[in-house]
Formats: sequence, C-alpha cells, structure tokens
Amino acid sequence: MSKDFFLFLRQTMRSPSGVGAVAPSGRALGRAMASHIDLDNGPVVEIGSGTGAITRQIMAAAIKPEQLSLFEMNPEFCTRLKLKFNGVTVHNKKAQDMSNYWQGELGAVISGLPLLNMPVPVQHEIASSVFCALKPGAPMIQFTYGPKPPLDEQVRDELGLVYTKAERIWFNLPPATVYLFRKS
Repeated sequence: MSKDFFLFLRQTMRSPSGVGAVAPSGRALGRAMASHIDLDNGPVVEIGSGTGAITRQIMAAAIKPEQLSLFEMNPEFCTRLKLKFNGVTVHNKKAQDMSNYWQGELGAVISGLPLLNMPVPVQHEIASSVFCALKPGAPMIQFTYGPKPPLDEQVRDELGLVYTKAERIWFNLPPATVYLFRKS
C-alpha cells in the first residue's frame, strides 16, 4: 500500500463527506478523464485533486506542468501534491475561487469533487466559477459513482449547461462514469 493510500484513508476517516470516496481514483478513470483534454486549447485546472491520482494521468497526457493548476481544500493533500508534481501550481483554495484567477481562458476543468454530496447552492457556486473561467465550448470533465448526472438538474438549467455521458469505467473502485458538461 502506498503513502498516498494511507493519507487518503486518514483524511477520509477525519471527514468522509469532504473526501467523498472510498478509495483514490484509479488509473483507468484518470486516463479516461484526461483523454477529453484538448492539449492545444489552453491551461487546465483540476478541482478536488486529493492525492493526485487523476493529476498523474493528466500529466501523462502530456500537459506541461506550467499549464496545470490544482485546487484542493485539504492542506495535507496540498502538501503532498506540491511534493509530487514539480512545476504545477497548487492552490489550497475552494473551487469557487477559480474565477478569481481566470476569465474565459481555461481549456478544460477536470473535477474530482463529490458534487452530488453537496447542497445545490454549493454546486451552483462551483459550476458558475468553472464556466466563468472556461473558454466558450471548453468542457468541465466530471465523474460520478451514481446513476445520474453529477450536477443537479436545477444547476444545469440555471447555467444553461448540456452534458454528454462519456464512458463507464469498470476498473475503478467503485466503478465510475465520466460526464462532459458544456455551456449550451
């Protein structure tokens, strides 16, 4: 077992709803999410980076470290991310703060946040910040373990978002589905 797994487990026991998963995301899920990034479309932000399981796959997809920023609220996860990903900017901030850094400039946002565990107003704040920071037409790439889209219908309607159900990743614990959200 890796140090990341034990850190993840410790943080999950401290705040199960804050972590929102039973295990770090698997390699197959990270690869699937990273495959939807257009490398020529601009900087990428990952929100809810945790221990960096998906981050590792984003980097493997040939994203330059200076083109990737991470937003993670857990300070222990941030410390680990800074050590693991040299040259990547790590913000110990909420995803809602993203629009303070970018306005219509990002090529993609990859989210590991447990959105369906969050109240609808918080989902709305996060999605508003994401779509303020994204270039027109650029995707928010989000996964979920559940059977329905990972953004509440009210949030999608209010922000004018459409989604595509991309793929189901069976080799993840638990299995997950990747969704792509865009402004309609």
